[in-house]
Amino acid sequence: MWTAMATAQATFGYFSYSNVLTSMDDYAIVSAQLAQLRTQYDAETKRVEDEFNTKYEAFLSEQKDLALVILQKRQAELQELMEKNIAFKEEAQRLLTAAENDALAPLHKRICETLQALGYERGYHFVINTDADACPYINPDYGEDIEAELISMLNLSSSN
Repeated sequence: MWTAMATAQATFGYFSYSNVLTSMDDYAIVSAQLAQLRTQYDAETKRVEDEFNTKYEAFLSEQKDLALVILQKRQAELQELMEKNIAFKEEAQRLLTAAENDALAPLHKRICETLQALGYERGYHFVINTDADACPYINPDYGEDIEAELISMLNLSSSN
């Protein structure tokens, strides 16, 4: 009898966080904005790589005719340009990651707030994120798949 009472109270919800996130109406907008920003950084990266390659090819074709001091100066310039390009790529990646985190933060907040409201309303003790096989088996007699309802609630709240 105690076991039946304990399991009756042990209700929980489960869902895939990534499915919910990517199903949100606002996610498409955020993804498009991030893709546009990524395209800009990629274009600049390609431009500076092309500039480096052009200078490097020119250096290779004329290096045998250059005086030692000029040769060393050009090598140093190429080295500096390469280091700047590497630093730019790293900074661009850092900025893209920060932009993604900032852009997705409101969506994560809405998911969290909606989960808390739904969990409280249903009397769940906890809600499980099933992504990455975090929970390979869930007995449907004790848990409830809330993914579809969560997606519906989130998209309904974004249209208001």
